[in-house]
Order: sequence, then structure tokens, then C-alpha cells
Amino acid sequence: MTLTIRPLQVTDRDAWARMWSDYLTFYDSDVTPEIYNLTFSRLIDLEHMMQNGLVAELDNIAIGIVHYIYHPHNWRAEDVCYLQDLFIDSSVRGRGIGRALIEAVYAAADANGTPSVYWMTQDFNTNARQLYDRIGMLTPFIKYSR
Repeated sequence: MTLTIRPLQVTDRDAWARMWSDYLTFYDSDVTPEIYNLTFSRLIDLEHMMQNGLVAELDNIAIGIVHYIYHPHNWRAEDVCYLQDLFIDSSVRGRGIGRALIEAVYAAADANGTPSVYWMTQDFNTNARQLYDRIGMLTPFIKYSR
């Protein structure tokens, strides 16, 4: 099986929506159809480079997505990169696809001059955290929200 990671394209809309929906369901969340449309349009818009999306394919079948966002940071001259959403289809988990998608974000951030990449997950996401503990550094920060 051949793994390919590439930018999201307009033709990925249905596969992306299925995976993002599964991702949101895992986190007991949902968004309106308008947000689905707006988010996808931003992720594929070459003029809107702050928000980006990649798709992972095995033998030309979409099996994973990752979204990442560049933004300014008050403690750095360069922007930082927030890896916001990462989803791998359950039928192919444990094959290194999540790692490959994260490393693709690392490579994109490096090429963009934004070497700092960060992300969050919920404490109960133990399977993903096994990967995150190997590929990233756990920080002591606690997230608050309004």
C-alpha cells in the first residue's frame, strides 16, 4: 500500500466532510453546515494561507486529514503553527499515518519559517497521546475557554 500526503483539493470535499464529522463526533462536538462550508473553502483557498489542510491517502483512498493554522505570537518574531485537527480512519490506525501527517505539518511549518508547532488533545485520548508523547513534548499548560 502506498501512502500519499498532499494538500486538500476541492474534489476531497465528501471524504473530508466524512472524516471531519467523525473527528467532531469523537470530541462530542458538531458545527453547522455553514461552518463546514466555510472551513473547507478556507482550507483549499490558495489565497488564504493561514488555514491549511492535508489529506492522507492509501492507494488513492482518503483515510486521514490534518488542519493547521499559522498565527502571530507575541513572544516570537515569526508566526507559530497550531495543528488544530488530526483524524485517521479507524480501519487504518496504528500504521504510522498520524505520525506521517504530523511530520508533514512539521515540514510545512519549517518551509514557511514557522518552526514552532503545537496542538492540544483531551486527556482521555489515550491512543493518540501514545503517538504525541513520541513525536512532541508534553507541556504543563492548561487550557481555559470562554
